[in-house]
Amino acid sequence: MATLYENISWNKKKSIFLIVIFFIIIGFLGYSFGLYFGDIFIGIGVAIVFSTVMTLIGLYSGEKMILSMSHAAEADRKKYPHLVNSVEGLAIASGIPTPKIYVIEDSAINAFATGRDPKHASVTVTTGAIERLKRDELEGVLAHELAHIRNYDIRMMMLVVILVGVVALLSDIFLRSMFYGRGRRDSRGRGGAVLILIGLAFAVLSPIIAQLIKLAVSRQREYLADADGALVSRNPDGLARALMKIKNDKEPLVEAANKATAHLFIENPLRAFGGRINYMFHTHPPIDERIKRLKNF
Repeated sequence: MATLYENISWNKKKSIFLIVIFFIIIGFLGYSFGLYFGDIFIGIGVAIVFSTVMTLIGLYSGEKMILSMSHAAEADRKKYPHLVNSVEGLAIASGIPTPKIYVIEDSAINAFATGRDPKHASVTVTTGAIERLKRDELEGVLAHELAHIRNYDIRMMMLVVILVGVVALLSDIFLRSMFYGRGRRDSRGRGGAVLILIGLAFAVLSPIIAQLIKLAVSRQREYLADADGALVSRNPDGLARALMKIKNDKEPLVEAANKATAHLFIENPLRAFGGRINYMFHTHPPIDERIKRLKNF
Protein backbone atom coordinates (compact mmCIF):
# COMPACT_ATOMS: atom_id res chain seq x y z
CA MET A 1 0.00 0.00 0.00
CA ALA A 2 2.93 2.33 0.65
CA THR A 3 3.90 1.99 -3.03
CA LEU A 4 0.41 3.12 -4.05
CA TYR A 5 0.54 6.30 -1.94
CA GLU A 6 4.07 7.06 -3.12
CA ASN A 7 2.90 6.76 -6.72
CA ILE A 8 0.01 9.17 -6.10
CA SER A 9 2.27 11.70 -4.36
CA TRP A 10 4.96 11.57 -7.04
CA ASN A 11 2.50 12.03 -9.91
CA LYS A 12 0.92 15.04 -8.16
CA LYS A 13 4.33 16.70 -7.81
CA LYS A 14 5.23 16.12 -11.45
CA SER A 15 1.89 17.47 -12.67
CA ILE A 16 2.21 20.64 -10.59
CA PHE A 17 5.74 21.14 -11.92
CA LEU A 18 4.49 20.91 -15.52
CA ILE A 19 1.69 23.42 -14.86
CA VAL A 20 4.24 25.87 -13.40
CA ILE A 21 6.28 25.56 -16.60
CA PHE A 22 3.11 26.35 -18.54
CA PHE A 23 2.62 29.64 -16.72
CA ILE A 24 6.29 30.52 -17.23
CA ILE A 25 5.77 30.06 -20.98
CA ILE A 26 2.78 32.41 -20.97
CA GLY A 27 4.69 34.96 -18.89
CA PHE A 28 7.72 34.88 -21.18
CA LEU A 29 5.51 35.15 -24.25
CA GLY A 30 3.89 38.25 -22.75
CA TYR A 31 7.35 39.60 -21.93
CA SER A 32 8.48 39.11 -25.54
CA PHE A 33 5.35 40.81 -26.83
CA GLY A 34 5.88 43.77 -24.50
CA LEU A 35 9.58 44.01 -25.38
CA TYR A 36 8.78 44.40 -29.04
CA PHE A 37 6.29 47.19 -28.39
CA GLY A 38 8.45 48.95 -25.83
CA ASP A 39 6.69 48.11 -22.55
CA ILE A 40 7.24 44.67 -21.01
CA PHE A 41 4.74 45.34 -18.21
CA ILE A 42 1.93 45.91 -20.71
CA GLY A 43 2.90 42.74 -22.55
CA ILE A 44 2.92 40.64 -19.39
CA GLY A 45 -0.29 42.29 -18.19
CA VAL A 46 -2.12 41.56 -21.44
CA ALA A 47 -0.99 37.93 -21.31
CA ILE A 48 -2.18 37.53 -17.70
CA VAL A 49 -5.56 39.23 -18.25
CA PHE A 50 -6.21 37.34 -21.49
CA SER A 51 -5.28 34.02 -19.86
CA THR A 52 -7.48 34.71 -16.83
CA VAL A 53 -10.55 35.63 -18.89
CA MET A 54 -10.20 32.62 -21.19
CA THR A 55 -9.66 30.32 -18.21
CA LEU A 56 -12.81 31.51 -16.42
CA ILE A 57 -14.91 31.14 -19.56
CA GLY A 58 -13.56 27.65 -20.16
CA LEU A 59 -14.01 26.45 -16.58
CA TYR A 60 -17.64 27.56 -16.35
CA SER A 61 -18.82 26.49 -19.81
CA GLY A 62 -16.36 23.79 -20.82
CA GLU A 63 -18.28 20.82 -19.36
CA LYS A 64 -21.45 21.51 -21.34
CA MET A 65 -19.46 21.99 -24.53
CA ILE A 66 -17.57 18.71 -24.04
CA LEU A 67 -20.73 16.69 -23.32
CA SER A 68 -22.44 18.22 -26.34
CA MET A 69 -19.49 17.45 -28.64
CA SER A 70 -19.41 13.88 -27.33
CA HIS A 71 -23.14 13.30 -28.04
CA ALA A 72 -23.61 12.20 -24.42
CA ALA A 73 -27.10 11.69 -22.98
CA GLU A 74 -27.99 11.53 -19.29
CA ALA A 75 -28.19 7.94 -18.03
CA ASP A 76 -31.62 6.53 -17.22
CA ARG A 77 -31.60 4.65 -13.89
CA LYS A 78 -34.20 2.17 -15.14
CA LYS A 79 -32.20 1.39 -18.27
CA TYR A 80 -28.75 1.34 -16.62
CA PRO A 81 -29.37 0.44 -12.94
CA HIS A 82 -25.97 -1.21 -12.41
CA LEU A 83 -24.13 1.79 -13.87
CA VAL A 84 -25.97 4.31 -11.69
CA ASN A 85 -25.68 2.17 -8.53
CA SER A 86 -21.96 1.59 -9.13
CA VAL A 87 -21.24 5.28 -9.56
CA GLU A 88 -23.22 6.14 -6.42
CA GLY A 89 -21.41 3.48 -4.35
CA LEU A 90 -17.95 4.43 -5.60
CA ALA A 91 -18.69 8.12 -5.03
CA ILE A 92 -19.48 7.36 -1.39
CA ALA A 93 -16.26 5.34 -1.08
CA SER A 94 -14.33 8.22 -2.70
CA GLY A 95 -15.88 10.79 -0.36
CA ILE A 96 -17.29 12.98 -3.15
CA PRO A 97 -20.82 13.95 -4.26
CA THR A 98 -22.33 11.62 -6.85
CA PRO A 99 -21.51 13.14 -10.25
CA LYS A 100 -24.02 13.35 -13.09
CA ILE A 101 -23.94 10.22 -15.22
CA TYR A 102 -24.00 10.22 -19.02
CA VAL A 103 -23.93 7.54 -21.69
CA ILE A 104 -22.57 7.62 -25.25
CA GLU A 105 -24.28 5.25 -27.67
CA ASP A 106 -21.21 3.57 -29.14
CA SER A 107 -19.90 0.00 -29.08
CA ALA A 108 -16.29 1.10 -28.40
CA ILE A 109 -15.11 0.65 -24.79
CA ASN A 110 -14.25 3.99 -23.20
CA ALA A 111 -15.17 6.54 -20.53
CA PHE A 112 -14.25 10.03 -19.31
CA ALA A 113 -14.95 12.52 -16.53
CA THR A 114 -15.24 16.27 -16.78
CA GLY A 115 -16.32 19.34 -14.78
CA ARG A 116 -14.69 22.10 -12.76
CA ASP A 117 -14.82 20.49 -9.31
CA PRO A 118 -16.37 17.48 -7.49
CA LYS A 119 -19.63 19.40 -6.90
CA HIS A 120 -19.94 20.20 -10.60
CA ALA A 121 -18.74 17.05 -12.31
CA SER A 122 -19.95 14.28 -14.56
CA VAL A 123 -18.81 10.83 -15.63
CA THR A 124 -19.57 9.47 -19.09
CA VAL A 125 -19.26 5.89 -20.36
CA THR A 126 -19.96 4.25 -23.70
CA THR A 127 -22.59 1.57 -24.11
CA GLY A 128 -19.73 -0.64 -25.26
CA ALA A 129 -18.14 -0.36 -21.81
CA ILE A 130 -21.46 -1.14 -20.10
CA GLU A 131 -22.19 -4.17 -22.25
CA ARG A 132 -18.73 -5.66 -22.83
CA LEU A 133 -17.03 -5.23 -19.45
CA LYS A 134 -17.63 -7.51 -16.49
CA ARG A 135 -18.98 -5.99 -13.29
CA ASP A 136 -15.62 -5.56 -11.54
CA GLU A 137 -14.00 -4.31 -14.75
CA LEU A 138 -16.62 -1.61 -15.23
CA GLU A 139 -16.29 -0.64 -11.57
CA GLY A 140 -12.53 -0.35 -12.08
CA VAL A 141 -13.08 2.03 -14.99
CA LEU A 142 -15.62 4.06 -13.00
CA ALA A 143 -13.28 4.21 -10.00
CA HIS A 144 -10.57 5.56 -12.30
CA GLU A 145 -12.87 8.31 -13.56
CA LEU A 146 -14.07 9.21 -10.05
CA ALA A 147 -10.42 9.45 -9.04
CA HIS A 148 -10.02 12.12 -11.72
CA ILE A 149 -12.90 13.99 -10.09
CA ARG A 150 -11.66 13.56 -6.50
CA ASN A 151 -8.14 14.67 -7.39
CA TYR A 152 -9.40 17.70 -9.36
CA ASP A 153 -7.81 16.30 -12.51
CA ILE A 154 -10.91 17.39 -14.39
CA ARG A 155 -10.20 21.01 -13.48
CA MET A 156 -6.49 20.68 -14.20
CA MET A 157 -7.02 19.12 -17.61
CA MET A 158 -9.60 21.74 -18.59
CA LEU A 159 -7.12 24.39 -17.44
CA VAL A 160 -4.31 22.86 -19.48
CA VAL A 161 -6.48 22.73 -22.62
CA ILE A 162 -7.36 26.39 -22.14
CA LEU A 163 -3.73 27.34 -21.58
CA VAL A 164 -2.68 25.55 -24.77
CA GLY A 165 -5.25 27.64 -26.63
CA VAL A 166 -4.08 30.83 -24.90
CA VAL A 167 -0.45 30.17 -25.83
CA ALA A 168 -1.41 29.49 -29.45
CA LEU A 169 -3.51 32.68 -29.66
CA LEU A 170 -0.89 34.87 -28.00
CA SER A 171 1.78 33.47 -30.29
CA ASP A 172 -0.37 34.17 -33.34
CA ILE A 173 -1.06 37.74 -32.19
CA PHE A 174 2.64 38.33 -31.52
CA LEU A 175 3.73 36.96 -34.92
CA ARG A 176 1.09 38.96 -36.80
CA SER A 177 2.07 42.11 -34.90
CA MET A 178 5.72 41.66 -35.80
CA PHE A 179 5.01 41.17 -39.50
CA TYR A 180 2.25 43.75 -39.92
CA GLY A 181 2.68 46.12 -36.99
CA ARG A 182 5.33 48.53 -35.87
CA GLY A 183 7.28 48.02 -32.74
CA ARG A 184 9.11 50.68 -30.79
CA ARG A 185 11.86 52.13 -32.98
CA ASP A 186 14.59 52.07 -30.34
CA SER A 187 13.98 48.34 -29.95
CA ARG A 188 15.42 47.81 -33.42
CA GLY A 189 19.05 48.31 -32.46
CA ARG A 190 21.48 45.41 -32.53
CA GLY A 191 20.76 44.34 -28.95
CA GLY A 192 17.04 44.86 -29.35
CA ALA A 193 17.04 42.95 -32.63
CA VAL A 194 18.63 39.94 -30.94
CA LEU A 195 15.99 39.97 -28.22
CA ILE A 196 13.24 40.33 -30.79
CA LEU A 197 14.60 37.36 -32.74
CA ILE A 198 14.61 35.33 -29.53
CA GLY A 199 11.04 36.40 -28.87
CA LEU A 200 10.07 35.51 -32.43
CA ALA A 201 11.62 32.05 -32.13
CA PHE A 202 9.84 31.54 -28.83
CA ALA A 203 6.52 32.64 -30.33
CA VAL A 204 6.93 30.06 -33.10
CA LEU A 205 7.97 27.23 -30.75
CA SER A 206 5.78 27.95 -27.72
CA PRO A 207 2.56 26.36 -29.12
CA ILE A 208 4.51 23.16 -29.78
CA ILE A 209 6.04 23.25 -26.30
CA ALA A 210 2.61 23.95 -24.78
CA GLN A 211 1.10 20.99 -26.61
CA LEU A 212 3.87 18.68 -25.38
CA ILE A 213 3.30 19.86 -21.80
CA LYS A 214 -0.43 19.22 -22.20
CA LEU A 215 0.28 15.66 -23.28
CA ALA A 216 2.76 15.14 -20.45
CA VAL A 217 0.27 16.38 -17.85
CA SER A 218 -2.40 14.09 -19.30
CA ARG A 219 -0.11 11.05 -19.04
CA GLN A 220 0.82 11.80 -15.43
CA ARG A 221 -2.81 12.23 -14.40
CA GLU A 222 -3.71 8.85 -15.93
CA TYR A 223 -1.11 7.08 -13.80
CA LEU A 224 -2.43 8.88 -10.73
CA ALA A 225 -6.07 8.00 -11.51
CA ASP A 226 -5.13 4.34 -12.06
CA ALA A 227 -3.47 4.23 -8.65
CA ASP A 228 -6.19 6.13 -6.81
CA GLY A 229 -8.97 4.21 -8.56
CA ALA A 230 -7.37 0.91 -7.53
CA LEU A 231 -7.29 2.18 -3.95
CA VAL A 232 -11.01 3.03 -3.96
CA SER A 233 -12.24 -0.11 -5.74
CA ARG A 234 -9.79 -2.33 -3.83
CA ASN A 235 -9.46 -4.34 -7.01
CA PRO A 236 -6.59 -3.20 -9.27
CA ASP A 237 -6.95 -6.41 -11.29
CA GLY A 238 -10.44 -5.38 -12.42
CA LEU A 239 -9.12 -2.15 -13.93
CA ALA A 240 -6.09 -3.97 -15.39
CA ARG A 241 -8.37 -6.43 -17.21
CA ALA A 242 -10.59 -3.60 -18.42
CA LEU A 243 -7.54 -1.82 -19.85
CA MET A 244 -6.51 -5.02 -21.60
CA LYS A 245 -9.96 -5.24 -23.24
CA ILE A 246 -9.69 -1.58 -24.25
CA LYS A 247 -6.25 -2.28 -25.72
CA ASN A 248 -7.66 -5.14 -27.81
CA ASP A 249 -10.68 -3.09 -28.89
CA LYS A 250 -9.89 -1.96 -32.43
CA GLU A 251 -12.96 0.23 -32.84
CA PRO A 252 -12.20 3.98 -32.64
CA LEU A 253 -14.62 6.40 -31.04
CA VAL A 254 -14.53 8.85 -33.94
CA GLU A 255 -18.10 10.15 -33.74
CA ALA A 256 -17.94 11.10 -30.06
CA ALA A 257 -14.29 12.15 -29.69
CA ASN A 258 -11.84 14.50 -31.38
CA LYS A 259 -8.31 15.78 -30.82
CA ALA A 260 -9.54 18.41 -28.37
CA THR A 261 -11.24 15.88 -26.07
CA ALA A 262 -9.19 12.70 -26.65
CA HIS A 263 -7.01 13.28 -23.57
CA LEU A 264 -10.09 13.17 -21.30
CA PHE A 265 -10.90 9.53 -22.01
CA ILE A 266 -9.50 6.63 -19.99
CA GLU A 267 -7.61 5.62 -23.16
CA ASN A 268 -7.03 7.55 -26.38
CA PRO A 269 -10.20 6.96 -28.45
CA LEU A 270 -8.40 7.91 -31.68
CA ARG A 271 -5.40 5.61 -31.23
CA ALA A 272 -6.42 3.46 -34.22
CA PHE A 273 -5.66 6.43 -36.49
CA GLY A 274 -2.35 7.33 -34.91
CA GLY A 275 -0.17 4.50 -36.11
CA ARG A 276 3.22 4.26 -34.46
CA ILE A 277 3.49 7.91 -33.46
CA ASN A 278 6.36 8.97 -31.27
CA TYR A 279 5.54 8.54 -27.56
CA MET A 280 5.89 12.23 -26.75
CA PHE A 281 2.83 12.98 -28.89
CA HIS A 282 0.59 10.44 -27.14
CA THR A 283 -2.17 11.75 -24.86
CA HIS A 284 -1.94 8.65 -22.66
CA PRO A 285 0.90 6.57 -21.21
CA PRO A 286 1.50 3.13 -22.78
CA ILE A 287 -1.40 0.91 -21.78
CA ASP A 288 0.95 -2.03 -21.15
CA GLU A 289 2.86 0.07 -18.62
CA ARG A 290 -0.40 1.02 -16.88
CA ILE A 291 -1.42 -2.63 -16.65
CA LYS A 292 2.03 -3.57 -15.32
CA ARG A 293 1.82 -0.94 -12.57
CA LEU A 294 -1.65 -2.09 -11.55
CA LYS A 295 -0.52 -5.69 -11.28
CA ASN A 296 2.36 -4.62 -9.03
CA PHE A 297 0.03 -3.01 -6.44
